[in-house]
Amino acid sequence: MKIAVMGGTGLIGSQVVEKLNAAGHEAVPHAQSTGVDVISGQGLDEAMAGADVVVNLTNSPTFDEASLDFFQTSMDNLLAAARKAGVGHFVVLSIVGVDQVPELDYYRAKALQEKILAAGPIPYSIVRATQFMEFIDAVMSWTADDTTVRLPATPIQPIAAKDVADEVARVAAGTALNGIRNIGGPEVFALDELGRITLSRKGDHRTVVTDPTAGTFAAVKGDVLTDKNAHLAPTRYTDWLS
Repeated sequence: MKIAVMGGTGLIGSQVVEKLNAAGHEAVPHAQSTGVDVISGQGLDEAMAGADVVVNLTNSPTFDEASLDFFQTSMDNLLAAARKAGVGHFVVLSIVGVDQVPELDYYRAKALQEKILAAGPIPYSIVRATQFMEFIDAVMSWTADDTTVRLPATPIQPIAAKDVADEVARVAAGTALNGIRNIGGPEVFALDELGRITLSRKGDHRTVVTDPTAGTFAAVKGDVLTDKNAHLAPTRYTDWLS
């Protein structure tokens, strides 16, 4: 199959392209750097030409309220171009629990993206992943200083980006789900505990302080960002750190 991968040069996209091509498909990466702009629509018709499947891994440049406009406009443009090209399967990567955290602008924006896709004219698949292991350092940096890292005890189920890419590639090569598949890491941690494990493994002597008001994940109630019934990926966090 010919598969157009939007956002195909990023952390997940580049691996999805590699995995699909290794499996014998023709996966083509598209991004602003290749002349494709999902907001203006530049290059979309050319990118979709002859494609059997579209995988949309593009992301908003901001995580604030402007992300709602990004996903509305980009999905409208992508779906119109895909329909015009006769694409038969449209895949999007989303977040486990995304519709359970309306307090976060970005999560509301991703939920909107899912809604637009499900209401659209093309058979679709939504892969929802838990939090990426690769983002834990960034999460800690939001609420850190020279001596402490402040983190809430929000339950997190970290998954390796390579395991996410494996599942996205598998779904893209298969029959449209017309629904959602949840994937997650094999273990659930409290975020503050995850911070302590990370710092310890890296020889970082800062102290993790449990603070229910600290950072983005303070807005998350309960364990909605985890799913023990999801398809569980193989990579454990401590192995990934090694």
